[in-house]
Amino acid sequence: MTDYSEEQRNELEALESIYPDSFTVLSEKPTTFTITVTSEAGENDETVQTTLKFTYREKYPDETPLYEIVSQENLDDNDVMDIIKLLEQQAEENLGMVMIFTLVSAVQEKLNEIVDQIKTRREEEKKQKEREAEEEEKQRFHGTPVTIENFLNWKAKFDAELLEIKRKKMKEEEQAGKNKLSGKQLFEMDHNLDTSDIQFLEDAGNSVEVDESL
Repeated sequence: MTDYSEEQRNELEALESIYPDSFTVLSEKPTTFTITVTSEAGENDETVQTTLKFTYREKYPDETPLYEIVSQENLDDNDVMDIIKLLEQQAEENLGMVMIFTLVSAVQEKLNEIVDQIKTRREEEKKQKEREAEEEEKQRFHGTPVTIENFLNWKAKFDAELLEIKRKKMKEEEQAGKNKLSGKQLFEMDHNLDTSDIQFLEDAGNSVEVDESL
């Protein structure tokens, strides 16, 4: 007959020695504990981390343990779901053997993969921005390549603008022609014009001085 309690105690002692800084017992009946798993350092010393909570069932390891993620850092929802699926897969594959170390090791590897994926994604984003900047620089120096389509669009726009300019000019000339007055019209508008010359001569005559020495 399998002594489940003995197997569980032995595993707990082993886990405590393997994870002295991240292993915490929460209760003894049922046996519940947490292990915090941290990835290797990634770019700029960034890490991803999760805290796993395990609870022994009465017949563990012939029954899978209960497990859940109680906290995480720098993981998105998809990452959390992937880790849960990984734990489920590993627990089924190792049924009948003490498995907590195996489960934690699998999660450790997964976290390292996630860090690598984050690094790769950031590198791709950086390269994409560099490519966009280079393309923008090329456009600035070389302009937009001429194609039949964009040339016809440009010509249609140019012709429309030119036609509008001609219409405005014709309208201005027409308006100027209507507003231009003949000499007779100007004369009739200013009744002083008919006397201006006479008045000028009279003013000049009154101020003429005669030099008697001549």
